[in-house]
Amino acid sequence: MFVNTTSANKTSNHSTTTQPDTKTHLLEVGYQLIAKKGFTAVGIKQILDTAGVPKGSFYHYFASKEAFGEAIISHYFASYKTRLDIIAHQNVDAQQKLYDYFQNWYDTQQNGCDHEKCLVVKLSAEVADISEPMRISLHAGYQQTITWLAQQIKAGWSDGSVSQPDNIAAESVAKRLYFSWLGASLIAKTSQTNTPLAEVWQMTTSQIGR
Repeated sequence: MFVNTTSANKTSNHSTTTQPDTKTHLLEVGYQLIAKKGFTAVGIKQILDTAGVPKGSFYHYFASKEAFGEAIISHYFASYKTRLDIIAHQNVDAQQKLYDYFQNWYDTQQNGCDHEKCLVVKLSAEVADISEPMRISLHAGYQQTITWLAQQIKAGWSDGSVSQPDNIAAESVAKRLYFSWLGASLIAKTSQTNTPLAEVWQMTTSQIGR
């Protein structure tokens, strides 16, 4: 996935006038901790200590740690959509937009998984069975990205930059690509090798005609 666009470390040294509001600050700190260590390994006390926020402020915004995790996922995918929109509005053909998207994924997921890269990869393998609200939020985020990919694929078919296969819908192609990349990212994390990413990158470039 794309590199995170916000950083609690960057905001923590800003003056009061430029600091994010408390809720956003908690989400940014929580993002970094959970993406690095996982959801179950991070406690509320660690989040509060790292953020420098009292417990009462946390529970003012979030009813529970689970609600906090759900909010982090939603916040992440809102930022992610902004980055998708930036790619969509580039003055290039649809094939190039798809290439840029997957090139970024390939580049950011190589050589291990740190807090700047892996929120979705880490949580996909962790929370599906322990939190229904977080699972639903992750699924909605997946679908948002799949819908975007399908739109670019359709545009590529229209402008002739992407070859159109017979008897398959654009959303099916988008799902196959997205599921392949998410699976490869999980396997790359487990195996500590870039081979799964290299395989799906080769498949993807062939699929979009590069």
